[in-house]
Amino acid sequence: MTANPITLIRAPLRWRLVRLALLFTGLTLVTWLVVAYLILPALWRRSALHHPALDGAPCICHTKDGIPGDPLNVALIAHEEELAKAMLAAGWDAADPITLRTSLRIAGGTVLRRSYTDAPVSNLYLWNRKQDLAFEQPVGNDPRRRHHVRFWRSDQLDDQGRPLWFGGATYDVCVGFSLRTGQITHHIQADVDAERAKLLDDLQKIRAIAEIRWVDDFNSQREGRNGGGDRYYTDGRLPVSLITLGN
Repeated sequence: MTANPITLIRAPLRWRLVRLALLFTGLTLVTWLVVAYLILPALWRRSALHHPALDGAPCICHTKDGIPGDPLNVALIAHEEELAKAMLAAGWDAADPITLRTSLRIAGGTVLRRSYTDAPVSNLYLWNRKQDLAFEQPVGNDPRRRHHVRFWRSDQLDDQGRPLWFGGATYDVCVGFSLRTGQITHHIQADVDAERAKLLDDLQKIRAIAEIRWVDDFNSQREGRNGGGDRYYTDGRLPVSLITLGN
């Protein structure tokens, strides 16, 4: 029996239509996966990093007497318990408050080179109030050297009710006399960007933060001296990130 010529023509056409339909369905599925699982979450994270507290924010803290202190070089979005949990998980200890007992203990530890992992840090001020939280990492058994960071909580909240925590991370290299007041103080390493990088790396290692938004020219003063008279320098950029540990 001879095949109908019209049927022979329609069969390839039908298969081509089927292949086109499958191709369209596949492209639609891939597009949905990319948009739903990559593009939209990335845009959401990006928009979450535009915290309202960044507008008009100060770029440096001060001593109680109003002397310029350390530059602010990190900003984290989180509820207080989330920030504390992330810092502790990253190996940073909460600093003890300044009392007579803790002051005597750090003085004795400095002389005897006895470790004090929760040693207090001096008070610095932002928005006319001292730091809300402070964390540190000791270096060996010498309390004169340590990594540390102070955090100040913003009054402004994002649409999720979270504050922005402005931080000043520095590395103490020794104890000496302040070049400005003559008081005993820790002296910092000049490269504050290196301490910023160390803090971010510690948080990234435990996946406490994901994307980082860099605010260029946040600090227009690239070099200066802090409240103890120590020289510092920075690229002026501020990293802003969202604490995601436990979320």
